[in-house]
Amino acid sequence: MTPAITGFDYRRVLVADGVSLNAAVAGSGTPIVLLHGFPQTHLMWRHVAADLAADHTVICPDLRGYGASDKPAESGGATYAKRTMAADIVALARALGHERFALAGHDRGALVAFRAALDHPETITHLAALDVLPTLDMWEAMRGTSASVGFHLYLMAQPPGLPEQMIAAAPDAFFGHFLDIWTNDPRAIPAEVRAAYLDACRDAVPSIVADYRASAGVDVDHDRADRDAGHRLRMPVTVLQQDWGAALGFDAAALWNAWAPDLRHGTATCGHFMAEEAPADVAAALRDLLSR
Repeated sequence: MTPAITGFDYRRVLVADGVSLNAAVAGSGTPIVLLHGFPQTHLMWRHVAADLAADHTVICPDLRGYGASDKPAESGGATYAKRTMAADIVALARALGHERFALAGHDRGALVAFRAALDHPETITHLAALDVLPTLDMWEAMRGTSASVGFHLYLMAQPPGLPEQMIAAAPDAFFGHFLDIWTNDPRAIPAEVRAAYLDACRDAVPSIVADYRASAGVDVDHDRADRDAGHRLRMPVTVLQQDWGAALGFDAAALWNAWAPDLRHGTATCGHFMAEEAPADVAAALRDLLSR
Protein backbone atom coordinates (compact mmCIF):
# COMPACT_ATOMS: atom_id res chain seq x y z
CA MET A 1 0.00 0.00 0.00
CA THR A 2 1.33 3.44 -0.94
CA PRO A 3 1.99 5.58 2.15
CA ALA A 4 -0.29 8.56 2.68
CA ILE A 5 -0.26 11.66 4.87
CA THR A 6 -2.20 10.70 8.00
CA GLY A 7 -5.41 12.66 8.46
CA PHE A 8 -5.48 14.04 4.91
CA ASP A 9 -8.18 13.40 2.33
CA TYR A 10 -7.09 12.51 -1.19
CA ARG A 11 -8.67 13.92 -4.32
CA ARG A 12 -8.09 13.88 -8.04
CA VAL A 13 -8.66 17.32 -9.52
CA LEU A 14 -8.85 18.18 -13.22
CA VAL A 15 -6.51 21.16 -13.81
CA ALA A 16 -6.00 21.19 -17.58
CA ASP A 17 -7.24 19.40 -20.66
CA GLY A 18 -6.61 15.73 -19.91
CA VAL A 19 -4.50 16.40 -16.82
CA SER A 20 -5.61 15.69 -13.26
CA LEU A 21 -3.49 16.08 -10.15
CA ASN A 22 -3.47 13.86 -7.10
CA ALA A 23 -3.75 16.06 -4.00
CA ALA A 24 -3.85 15.53 -0.24
CA VAL A 25 -5.98 18.11 1.59
CA ALA A 26 -6.64 18.81 5.28
CA GLY A 27 -7.24 21.58 7.78
CA SER A 28 -9.09 24.87 7.67
CA GLY A 29 -8.10 28.52 7.61
CA THR A 30 -5.94 30.49 5.21
CA PRO A 31 -4.72 28.17 2.44
CA ILE A 32 -1.17 27.11 1.67
CA VAL A 33 -0.10 24.80 -1.15
CA LEU A 34 3.07 22.72 -0.69
CA LEU A 35 4.94 21.51 -3.79
CA HIS A 36 7.40 18.62 -3.65
CA GLY A 37 10.82 18.24 -5.22
CA PHE A 38 12.90 15.57 -6.99
CA PRO A 39 13.00 12.61 -6.64
CA GLN A 40 9.98 12.73 -4.36
CA THR A 41 6.21 13.07 -4.22
CA HIS A 42 3.82 15.04 -2.01
CA LEU A 43 4.79 12.67 0.83
CA MET A 44 7.93 14.74 1.52
CA TRP A 45 5.62 17.28 3.24
CA ARG A 46 4.02 14.73 5.59
CA HIS A 47 5.44 16.24 8.82
CA VAL A 48 5.19 19.92 7.87
CA ALA A 49 1.71 19.49 6.39
CA ALA A 50 0.36 17.87 9.54
CA ASP A 51 1.80 20.72 11.61
CA LEU A 52 0.36 23.50 9.42
CA ALA A 53 -3.06 21.82 9.11
CA ALA A 54 -3.73 22.72 12.74
CA ASP A 55 -4.65 26.24 11.62
CA HIS A 56 -4.42 26.38 7.82
CA THR A 57 -5.96 24.65 4.85
CA VAL A 58 -3.05 22.62 3.50
CA ILE A 59 -2.96 21.25 -0.05
CA CYS A 60 -0.18 18.86 -1.09
CA PRO A 61 -0.35 17.80 -4.73
CA ASP A 62 1.83 15.59 -6.82
CA LEU A 63 3.12 17.78 -9.63
CA ARG A 64 2.20 17.05 -13.22
CA GLY A 65 4.42 14.14 -14.31
CA TYR A 66 5.10 12.90 -10.78
CA GLY A 67 3.58 10.54 -8.24
CA ALA A 68 -0.06 9.67 -8.82
CA SER A 69 -0.77 12.74 -10.97
CA ASP A 70 -1.22 12.47 -14.72
CA LYS A 71 1.87 12.31 -16.93
CA PRO A 72 1.06 13.70 -20.38
CA ALA A 73 3.47 12.83 -23.14
CA GLU A 74 5.96 15.59 -23.89
CA SER A 75 4.85 17.63 -26.89
CA GLY A 76 7.36 20.43 -27.11
CA GLY A 77 8.74 22.42 -24.22
CA ALA A 78 5.38 23.78 -23.07
CA THR A 79 4.13 20.44 -21.73
CA TYR A 80 6.42 20.56 -18.69
CA ALA A 81 7.32 24.25 -18.69
CA LYS A 82 7.16 25.65 -15.18
CA ARG A 83 4.62 28.12 -16.57
CA THR A 84 2.34 25.21 -17.45
CA MET A 85 2.93 23.45 -14.15
CA ALA A 86 2.29 26.69 -12.26
CA ALA A 87 -1.01 27.12 -14.09
CA ASP A 88 -1.91 23.60 -12.92
CA ILE A 89 -1.44 24.67 -9.30
CA VAL A 90 -3.51 27.83 -9.67
CA ALA A 91 -6.28 25.76 -11.28
CA LEU A 92 -6.04 23.16 -8.50
CA ALA A 93 -6.42 25.76 -5.74
CA ARG A 94 -9.28 27.45 -7.58
CA ALA A 95 -11.09 24.13 -8.02
CA LEU A 96 -10.78 23.62 -4.25
CA GLY A 97 -12.29 27.06 -3.62
CA HIS A 98 -9.20 29.24 -3.14
CA GLU A 99 -8.69 32.27 -5.37
CA ARG A 100 -5.64 33.42 -3.37
CA PHE A 101 -3.19 31.25 -1.45
CA ALA A 102 0.32 30.96 -0.09
CA LEU A 103 2.74 28.71 -1.94
CA ALA A 104 5.82 26.83 -0.77
CA GLY A 105 8.01 24.60 -2.87
CA HIS A 106 11.08 22.45 -2.50
CA ASP A 107 13.56 21.83 -5.33
CA ARG A 108 11.51 21.32 -8.54
CA GLY A 109 8.40 22.44 -6.71
CA ALA A 110 10.14 25.67 -5.74
CA LEU A 111 10.76 26.40 -9.42
CA VAL A 112 7.06 25.88 -10.12
CA ALA A 113 6.20 28.11 -7.15
CA PHE A 114 8.60 30.82 -8.35
CA ARG A 115 7.01 30.82 -11.79
CA ALA A 116 3.51 30.88 -10.29
CA ALA A 117 4.43 33.90 -8.18
CA LEU A 118 5.74 35.79 -11.23
CA ASP A 119 2.89 34.81 -13.53
CA HIS A 120 0.06 35.12 -10.97
CA PRO A 121 1.07 37.82 -8.48
CA GLU A 122 -2.56 38.61 -7.71
CA THR A 123 -3.10 34.99 -6.66
CA ILE A 124 0.02 34.05 -4.67
CA THR A 125 0.00 35.84 -1.30
CA HIS A 126 3.29 34.47 0.08
CA LEU A 127 6.14 32.45 -1.43
CA ALA A 128 8.65 30.06 0.12
CA ALA A 129 11.45 28.29 -1.77
CA LEU A 130 13.53 25.52 -0.23
CA ASP A 131 17.07 24.78 -1.41
CA VAL A 132 16.99 26.06 -4.96
CA LEU A 133 17.93 29.02 -7.11
CA PRO A 134 15.68 30.40 -9.84
CA THR A 135 16.34 28.47 -13.05
CA LEU A 136 18.21 31.22 -14.87
CA ASP A 137 20.47 31.91 -11.87
CA MET A 138 21.10 28.19 -11.38
CA TRP A 139 22.48 27.75 -14.88
CA GLU A 140 24.60 30.87 -14.59
CA ALA A 141 26.04 29.66 -11.26
CA MET A 142 26.93 26.18 -12.56
CA ARG A 143 30.41 26.33 -14.09
CA GLY A 144 33.72 24.54 -13.99
CA THR A 145 34.39 21.22 -12.30
CA SER A 146 32.20 22.18 -9.33
CA ALA A 147 29.20 21.85 -11.65
CA SER A 148 29.68 18.08 -11.60
CA VAL A 149 27.38 17.97 -8.56
CA GLY A 150 24.60 18.80 -11.01
CA PHE A 151 25.41 16.15 -13.59
CA HIS A 152 21.77 15.10 -13.72
CA LEU A 153 20.80 18.59 -14.94
CA TYR A 154 23.01 18.20 -17.99
CA LEU A 155 22.00 14.59 -18.63
CA MET A 156 18.28 15.35 -18.63
CA ALA A 157 18.78 18.50 -20.73
CA GLN A 158 19.63 16.34 -23.74
CA PRO A 159 17.15 15.79 -26.60
CA PRO A 160 14.52 13.05 -26.13
CA GLY A 161 15.76 9.50 -26.31
CA LEU A 162 19.15 8.94 -24.73
CA PRO A 163 18.54 10.27 -21.18
CA GLU A 164 15.26 8.37 -20.88
CA GLN A 165 16.93 5.17 -22.07
CA MET A 166 19.90 5.51 -19.73
CA ILE A 167 17.80 6.29 -16.65
CA ALA A 168 15.20 3.62 -17.39
CA ALA A 169 17.99 1.02 -17.55
CA ALA A 170 18.69 1.46 -13.83
CA PRO A 171 16.04 3.75 -12.33
CA ASP A 172 16.45 2.69 -8.70
CA ALA A 173 20.19 3.26 -8.86
CA PHE A 174 19.72 6.66 -10.52
CA PHE A 175 16.98 8.07 -8.29
CA GLY A 176 18.28 6.33 -5.18
CA HIS A 177 21.65 8.01 -5.69
CA PHE A 178 20.10 11.41 -4.96
CA LEU A 179 18.12 10.15 -1.98
CA ASP A 180 21.43 8.89 -0.56
CA ILE A 181 23.87 11.72 -1.28
CA TRP A 182 21.50 14.61 -0.55
CA THR A 183 20.42 13.32 2.87
CA ASN A 184 22.43 14.09 5.99
CA ASP A 185 20.21 11.86 8.16
CA PRO A 186 19.05 8.72 6.30
CA ARG A 187 16.49 8.06 9.06
CA ALA A 188 14.53 11.07 7.77
CA ILE A 189 13.37 8.99 4.79
CA PRO A 190 12.19 5.63 6.20
CA ALA A 191 12.19 2.50 4.08
CA GLU A 192 8.51 2.62 3.14
CA VAL A 193 8.74 6.26 2.02
CA ARG A 194 11.94 5.63 0.08
CA ALA A 195 10.24 2.70 -1.65
CA ALA A 196 7.26 4.91 -2.53
CA TYR A 197 9.58 7.54 -4.04
CA LEU A 198 11.44 4.94 -6.11
CA ASP A 199 8.21 3.31 -7.27
CA ALA A 200 6.83 6.68 -8.35
CA CYS A 201 10.01 7.69 -10.18
CA ARG A 202 10.38 4.33 -11.88
CA ASP A 203 6.93 4.84 -13.42
CA ALA A 204 7.63 8.43 -14.48
CA VAL A 205 11.03 8.51 -16.20
CA PRO A 206 9.83 10.23 -19.42
CA SER A 207 7.89 12.95 -17.61
CA ILE A 208 10.63 13.63 -15.05
CA VAL A 209 13.18 13.99 -17.85
CA ALA A 210 10.77 16.27 -19.72
CA ASP A 211 10.44 18.45 -16.62
CA TYR A 212 14.22 18.84 -16.41
CA ARG A 213 14.56 19.31 -20.17
CA ALA A 214 12.15 22.24 -19.97
CA SER A 215 14.39 23.81 -17.33
CA ALA A 216 17.25 23.87 -19.83
CA GLY A 217 15.11 25.54 -22.46
CA VAL A 218 11.76 27.28 -22.18
CA ASP A 219 12.06 27.92 -18.44
CA VAL A 220 15.30 29.84 -18.97
CA ASP A 221 13.61 31.89 -21.68
CA HIS A 222 10.74 32.78 -19.36
CA ASP A 223 13.06 33.75 -16.50
CA ARG A 224 15.24 35.85 -18.78
CA ALA A 225 12.23 37.68 -20.20
CA ASP A 226 11.06 38.54 -16.69
CA ARG A 227 14.51 39.64 -15.60
CA ASP A 228 14.97 41.80 -18.69
CA ALA A 229 11.56 43.39 -18.08
CA GLY A 230 12.45 44.12 -14.45
CA HIS A 231 9.67 41.95 -13.05
CA ARG A 232 10.06 41.11 -9.37
CA LEU A 233 8.16 39.12 -6.78
CA ARG A 234 5.55 41.34 -5.13
CA MET A 235 4.75 39.17 -2.12
CA PRO A 236 6.73 38.33 1.04
CA VAL A 237 9.33 35.67 0.20
CA THR A 238 11.22 33.22 2.42
CA VAL A 239 14.13 31.18 1.10
CA LEU A 240 15.90 28.40 3.04
CA GLN A 241 19.00 26.90 1.46
CA GLN A 242 22.08 24.89 2.19
CA ASP A 243 25.23 26.94 1.70
CA TRP A 244 25.66 25.98 -1.95
CA GLY A 245 27.18 29.38 -2.61
CA ALA A 246 30.23 28.58 -0.53
CA ALA A 247 30.86 25.49 -2.65
CA LEU A 248 29.97 26.90 -6.07
CA GLY A 249 31.07 30.51 -5.65
CA PHE A 250 27.88 32.57 -5.63
CA ASP A 251 25.97 34.72 -3.16
CA ALA A 252 22.59 32.97 -2.89
CA ALA A 253 20.95 35.70 -0.84
CA ALA A 254 22.01 38.37 -3.35
CA LEU A 255 20.68 36.33 -6.26
CA TRP A 256 17.33 35.89 -4.57
CA ASN A 257 17.18 39.51 -3.41
CA ALA A 258 17.40 40.63 -7.04
CA TRP A 259 14.03 38.93 -7.56
CA ALA A 260 12.45 39.47 -4.13
CA PRO A 261 12.55 42.89 -2.41
CA ASP A 262 10.70 41.51 0.64
CA LEU A 263 13.05 38.59 1.31
CA ARG A 264 14.04 36.61 4.37
CA HIS A 265 16.90 34.28 3.46
CA GLY A 266 18.22 31.59 5.78
CA THR A 267 20.99 29.03 5.53
CA ALA A 268 20.14 25.54 6.75
CA THR A 269 22.54 23.05 8.30
CA CYS A 270 20.49 19.95 7.43
CA GLY A 271 20.61 18.13 4.11
CA HIS A 272 18.72 18.92 0.94
CA PHE A 273 15.53 17.19 2.08
CA MET A 274 14.97 19.73 4.85
CA ALA A 275 11.20 19.27 5.15
CA GLU A 276 11.94 15.67 6.19
CA GLU A 277 15.18 16.23 8.10
CA ALA A 278 14.15 19.41 9.95
CA PRO A 279 10.35 19.64 9.68
CA ALA A 280 9.90 21.74 12.82
CA ASP A 281 12.31 24.36 11.48
CA VAL A 282 10.60 24.43 8.09
CA ALA A 283 7.13 24.67 9.64
CA ALA A 284 8.32 27.54 11.85
CA ALA A 285 9.76 29.37 8.84
CA LEU A 286 6.50 28.96 6.95
CA ARG A 287 4.47 30.21 9.89
CA ASP A 288 6.76 33.23 10.11
CA LEU A 289 6.25 33.85 6.40
CA LEU A 290 2.48 33.61 6.70
CA SER A 291 2.50 36.18 9.50
CA ARG A 292 4.11 38.83 7.28
